[in-house]
Amino acid sequence: MTTLAETVSDSVTITRRNLIKVKRVPDLIVFATLSPIMFVLLFRYVFGGAINVPGGVSYAEFLLPGIFAQTVIFGSTITGASIADDLQKGLIDRFRSLPMSRSAVLIGRTVADLGLNALSILVMALTGLAVGWRINTSVGEAAAGFLILLVFAYAISWLMAMVGLLVRTPEVVNNASFIVIFPITFVANTFVPLESFPAVLRTFAEWNPVSTVVQAARELFGNIPAGAPEPEAWSLQHPVAYTLLWAAVILAVFVPLSVRAYLRTASR
Repeated sequence: MTTLAETVSDSVTITRRNLIKVKRVPDLIVFATLSPIMFVLLFRYVFGGAINVPGGVSYAEFLLPGIFAQTVIFGSTITGASIADDLQKGLIDRFRSLPMSRSAVLIGRTVADLGLNALSILVMALTGLAVGWRINTSVGEAAAGFLILLVFAYAISWLMAMVGLLVRTPEVVNNASFIVIFPITFVANTFVPLESFPAVLRTFAEWNPVSTVVQAARELFGNIPAGAPEPEAWSLQHPVAYTLLWAAVILAVFVPLSVRAYLRTASR
């Protein structure tokens, strides 16, 4: 049984190993930098002129919190694919032979991917500022907006870790993640106001945690249209609390499940 100090030390070591690996894999750097820029420019200039946001707020200000949320959620799928890749290449067997905390492998993986998501947000924020996005609140509120995006992304990373341990091939992890994540990021207030949705989809979108993390970010960045009506759903009236509740539930469920699945995998 390893101590907490040993687990922390081992987790830091694994995190460092994964971050060093990022520097040596150009594809990951490209995804973390060029892809967010592409998304911002594509939605801003291709769809921006066709979508009207009530209340007079610019589409750039409405859009960026949604792009932030979509990108960090998709970025969290790297966790599952990386774990599956390590399993496929036998790296997990090497970790198993070392006197180290078993949970450190998963903690180090998810923390490293959190750092990659933070880089993506930084690149998107700078690009957004260049195309007209502005933060209209205090520094503290803006920091809270970025933090809630990263907290939710970190929770999704643990869900994806479980997928990677169960599927065990990076290609299948990517395909399975896309099938689930693509719909939930689009059936939300990510890119268009919910008023344009049909009734059934609108109800789903109102309670979709992707909608609430976007709503929370918009409120904390000051990107809510002036005079916008109060949302009817409790989830959108209290988006920060609802998002954090979802993040806590996901972590409470998938952290122990992922560690248990890793222990079963490592013991084979």
